[in-house]
Amino acid sequence: VITEDGNINLVIHDPSLPSWEGVPLAIRIVRLASVLLGTATVYLTYRVAKVVAPTRPEIYLGAAGVNAFIPMFLFISGAVNNDNLVIMLSSLALLMIINLGSHPERQQDRKGEIWKLLLVGVVIGLGALTKISAIGLIPLALIGIAVGQRKVVADSDGNPKYSTIIRETLWRFALLMLPVLLIAGWWYVRNIQLYGDWSGWNAFIAVLGKRATTAGLAQLWDERWGFMLSFWGLFGGLNVPMVDWIYRLLNILAIVSVIGFVAYFIRLLVVWWSDRRTPGRKIGIIIENIFDFVADNFALILCVLWSVAVSAGLVKWATVTWSSQGRLVFSSISAISTIFVVGLVGWMPSSKAKWVLSAIVGFLFLISAVAPFLWIKPAYEVVSAEAEDFRIANTNFGNSMRLSSYSVGVESAKPGETVEVLIQWDVLQEMDRDWSVFVHLNDPETELPAAQRDMYPGQGLLATTLLSPGEKIIDRYLLKIPETAITPSDLDLTIGLYDFQSGERMFTEEGTDSVSLFVISMAPQPGDIPNPISVNFENIFELVGFSVVPRRLTPGESIDLTLYYEPQTSVSKDYTFFVQLVDDDTTRWASQDLIQPTSQWQKGEVQSISFSLSLLDETPSGILPIILGMYTRVDDGGFDRLQRVTSEGRLTDDFLELTRIRVD
Repeated sequence: VITEDGNINLVIHDPSLPSWEGVPLAIRIVRLASVLLGTATVYLTYRVAKVVAPTRPEIYLGAAGVNAFIPMFLFISGAVNNDNLVIMLSSLALLMIINLGSHPERQQDRKGEIWKLLLVGVVIGLGALTKISAIGLIPLALIGIAVGQRKVVADSDGNPKYSTIIRETLWRFALLMLPVLLIAGWWYVRNIQLYGDWSGWNAFIAVLGKRATTAGLAQLWDERWGFMLSFWGLFGGLNVPMVDWIYRLLNILAIVSVIGFVAYFIRLLVVWWSDRRTPGRKIGIIIENIFDFVADNFALILCVLWSVAVSAGLVKWATVTWSSQGRLVFSSISAISTIFVVGLVGWMPSSKAKWVLSAIVGFLFLISAVAPFLWIKPAYEVVSAEAEDFRIANTNFGNSMRLSSYSVGVESAKPGETVEVLIQWDVLQEMDRDWSVFVHLNDPETELPAAQRDMYPGQGLLATTLLSPGEKIIDRYLLKIPETAITPSDLDLTIGLYDFQSGERMFTEEGTDSVSLFVISMAPQPGDIPNPISVNFENIFELVGFSVVPRRLTPGESIDLTLYYEPQTSVSKDYTFFVQLVDDDTTRWASQDLIQPTSQWQKGEVQSISFSLSLLDETPSGILPIILGMYTRVDDGGFDRLQRVTSEGRLTDDFLELTRIRVD
């Protein structure tokens, strides 16, 4: 999440720790190991591309240069993570599998062939133990063995004996799989025993969190901008970007490369077909021709297959989790870099290709070289905000921090707007706990934050245990009021400190756990529809307003909710509209589904739907969100919900959290 007011840290470093002892030393050692693994990957990319285009030095040098200077690859290569090992192992395995298909051992060198197969299995096994994406190398190894045996096995007339090819391929594949199973098999058996899932994804998702609704391909396509950001270079905790024009330029190059690669591949196929095909239209001859084409261009085809396999795995993962991250395809970075360069210049004469690749690699080198100084370092520098017209607060929290003054950018606001708040803190004494600051705009009816921002001082960069008495800090907070905020309302600006781990708050001298400093008024919005908003459901319905009364109640009481929808098109079906009150584990404490004659609604004509939600008597006290949506039933008895469309045109969840109510 890229934020305008900072708070980007995953960790805060203690400057008093010795740099070359203990944990800091261990981190530096492993980071150095990561750099060496990244260096090995660049060399392996060079080797892979050299097999793909052995007569084009500019291509295999260019592929290595692209791999080396993609800013995100450099960033990951300097970090402690398992990606660097699986990237290197995958690149090594890719090269070894290419050799299996391109340079198979002859029958007389059986001992050397056995060792080669076992070694490939060891590399794949280590990769599969490092990260699950390396599992995709196993079917590629089978293909590599089969292609190699196709070259070796032939009868006296030069025609392949397919029964022999299959037999020879299978025993070699079994031999290759032996070290894979010995090295990594136990891990996946363990996953089944612990989690009931060989991949362990269900346990990982339980920690990571998942999408409320499984994403379709259209939704993933809508997330392509964020994917490409984190492929080219999104630093920190995936929240420190470069400037937009760099991404746009690199994305244009990627598009040109894809088009160029398709043209290059088609041309390759046409030339091969016209020069080397075996005449005839029988199915057997066609299969032989396909085998011959694959064998003759095996390295390039394997690069494509490996890139597709890794991308397909990421697509499957991203449909369940919010993980549309470009860096997750780096397992196939050698293949991707090769394909990228071939697509850009493979169809050019070498003289021109050298200049084009020199410019592209030079540009990547330049932005990688300046990234630490232009974007990364400034993001972690503590800079005090500046403002005029500070108001005196002079509130003492626990004799540790004094909220001396503050400034609010506006006196009134509308739903959807952002309120800027500046706060000056004075450090009174050393602290033995790391306290977080919370800034809330509280709705007085529910005593819930309509908007909030929580972070460490110094825009999230300063841990309070590292502060010294006498320090002054001015922080800037941007609080986004949701578009679904209720009007009219007066929002109380409330500030305090709390321990993130325990939730315990620091008290003021007056004995309160927060201080209310200012009231921001939200007047009723103009028009006949209460609380006007615009929420698009797949360009079929737009939620244009709502009312909810009351927003604070006790078990057994009812909420009256009216929703106003405007059809965006002629609707052929009757949709069911639902409203639910649910808690964190999705237990429904109140719900209602109402089918509406939407097939009779006129485009552009606002329709109102009234709901009455009765809370169950056993509803626990606390905060419950109101969620809503609409659906139709499908033939298999399931439901087809409409997804929301963001203002940027992206598909997202198939429900809307409208507002929250308090149960006493």
